[in-house]
Amino acid sequence: MQAKKRYLTLLSAATCLALLLYLGGVQLRAARAPPPAGRHGAAPRPGSERPWPRFPDALRPFAEPEGAAGGDAGGGGGGRVSPRQRRDGSAGLYRGRRCRMESCFDFALCQKNGFKVYVYPQQKGEKIAESYQNVLAAIEGSRFYTSDPSQACLFVLSLDTLDRDQLSPQYVHNLRSKVQSLHLWNNGRNHLIFNLYSGTWPDYTEDVGFDIGQAMLAKASISTENFRPNFDVSIPLFSKDHPRTGGEKGFLRFNTIPPLRKYMLVFKGKRYLTGIGSDTRNALYHVHNGEDVVLLTTCKHGKDWQKHKDSRCDRDNAEYEKYDYREMLHNATFCLVPRGRRLGSFRFLEALQAACVPVMLSNGWELPFSEVIDWKQAAVIGDERLLLQIPSTIRSIHQDKILALRQQTQFLWEAYFSSVEKIVLTTLEIIQDRIFKHISRNSLIWNKHPGGLFVLPQYSSYLGDFPYYYANLGLKPLPTFTAVIHAVTPLVSQSQPVLKLLVAVAKSQYCAQIIVLWNCDKPLPAKHRWPATSVPVIVIEGESKVMSSRFLPYDNIVTDAVLSLDEDTVLSTTEVDFAFTVWQSFPERIVGYPARSHFWDNTKERWGYTSKWTNDYSMVLTGAAIYHKYYHYLYTHYLPASLKNMVDQLANCEDILMNFLVSAVTKLPPIKVTQKKQYKETMMGQTSRASRWADPDHFAQRQSCMNTFASWFGYMPLIHSQMRLDPVLFKDQVSILRKKYRDIERL
Repeated sequence: MQAKKRYLTLLSAATCLALLLYLGGVQLRAARAPPPAGRHGAAPRPGSERPWPRFPDALRPFAEPEGAAGGDAGGGGGGRVSPRQRRDGSAGLYRGRRCRMESCFDFALCQKNGFKVYVYPQQKGEKIAESYQNVLAAIEGSRFYTSDPSQACLFVLSLDTLDRDQLSPQYVHNLRSKVQSLHLWNNGRNHLIFNLYSGTWPDYTEDVGFDIGQAMLAKASISTENFRPNFDVSIPLFSKDHPRTGGEKGFLRFNTIPPLRKYMLVFKGKRYLTGIGSDTRNALYHVHNGEDVVLLTTCKHGKDWQKHKDSRCDRDNAEYEKYDYREMLHNATFCLVPRGRRLGSFRFLEALQAACVPVMLSNGWELPFSEVIDWKQAAVIGDERLLLQIPSTIRSIHQDKILALRQQTQFLWEAYFSSVEKIVLTTLEIIQDRIFKHISRNSLIWNKHPGGLFVLPQYSSYLGDFPYYYANLGLKPLPTFTAVIHAVTPLVSQSQPVLKLLVAVAKSQYCAQIIVLWNCDKPLPAKHRWPATSVPVIVIEGESKVMSSRFLPYDNIVTDAVLSLDEDTVLSTTEVDFAFTVWQSFPERIVGYPARSHFWDNTKERWGYTSKWTNDYSMVLTGAAIYHKYYHYLYTHYLPASLKNMVDQLANCEDILMNFLVSAVTKLPPIKVTQKKQYKETMMGQTSRASRWADPDHFAQRQSCMNTFASWFGYMPLIHSQMRLDPVLFKDQVSILRKKYRDIERL
């Protein structure tokens, strides 16, 4: 035995020695071979050293992003292609699966002009589905849009890529060649592709059917396996009837305590007898109890359902017809959202709107906008393999937690999902945050009211500069205000209302400075024409002299609060002090004196505007109002140029537009404070620009503005209120000496 072992050891050693000698001989012959010719075929210079032998660059596949110059994966060029690269190259979706912003996005395009988005012009003969038209319209109507491709940072195809199911009538054929023929395509670099449906029967893969190259995907029903973090964007699956702008509000009208409804858990939808997505829905009958857990499925769909129906089909179909889906949705605490053929489902958005907490049963689904939204605050993430544990899990959730979950569903629905426009803008804002990381929004901004779409990071990266986070940060607004007086008539007398107003405001204990915005055609008055005050008076001559200039974000405004005043406003120092005191408790809202209201005119089927004194109001005019200076920035940079141009052309409606904006952001009405009954705008001379209040067309213009603004917002953001805040002991039959704001009652 020992001899046999020694024999095998010697045999192995001899074999290894022979192999080493053979390999050494091959390398020795290669070294003795004549050197290659020079660059142009000439022999090397005598005496020059022999070059090192060339070895293949083992790091090359990792040094360049996939899809870069050098041929497609599996193509020519002599480059080595791994089996995984060859497999991935067979499907367009996976061609750039290792793409990230750092490797497949050109940041240089965004440095000069900022985040601008270019939409390719529509090609002749190409049909675009209504849903994709809404997507493109949302981009073209946003502040990001540019019609000049040389200024663009991001490019979006006009070719309809939403539905890539080959059995769909919306499927666009020959998309591969059409995309490759675009002269700006550049292998998809800095391109964004929107997609709702991909793959087809029977496997429903996530292949979009063409090579996307280095393009980003904004895709519904995308799996965590194929999702490229910080590159792709997961969007929700929405129907063709999803509104383009605005959208319906959430169904949670008031907070019920305890927050429990008739049903604990509900679902109503199709059941697939075979194929992908059938397992979970086929097992729902195990959990259904017909009382507080109602999970209904039907196999009565498709052409050949009777050929494949099982023993439960007839019973399930009968039970399915007994319940109304809308009634279930409005009366359920939790809504099951199981996967269908694809990972995403229409049930997801339906549950959010209905304030029905989604219970997700779709393993591997990258939830919509997961990069910024914390879904644990609004949904229950379940596991398809633990279906039987779902009822006991949701029953264990405390009522306080249920109420918080329902409230968060309403915030997320209205902030990001209620319209196609909000879905598209959220997608663009997420990409913008990736590009400009130094001013990107944090999780608190995205997951707390008013949301990421209304908090523009270009304004400030500090949360304390916005009026919505004082309570979270334990802060209060600065204890002073800046008065901005809009002057449009020349100074011809020392008794003009603007001078009296300036003196009254300057006496306020909270006034830090006064800015006079001189939008008059006449030259600026001499300094001695202005009254002497205890606070600085800064006179700014408007360059364009238009109405919207009163809401520009002037650097001279150093306080949080802005007291906006028309030149003909009549206010006392006491009224100014009281209004500012009230605003300090409501820094996110407009607080002021002259109130107006809106109503729906059934006869004309349009919105109406009224200045009648009634018991409610929905607007506080900015001729005498206090608000946060951030709204100047939002008015200037968020609202479209079309609305501001309309205001400037009419020299009217700027106060209505500001009320629309603030109410849309806060979802709250303004606050009216005590004011003398006889307040009205002083009528100026008919030749004055300020005589607009006496102009018969003025009121009709404001009616028209109401409807134009409502059309752009997609809904009516103004909210009626019957609250008026008065000083303590106001009008009480007590001594005037006991009242702090006693002068208000004397006016």
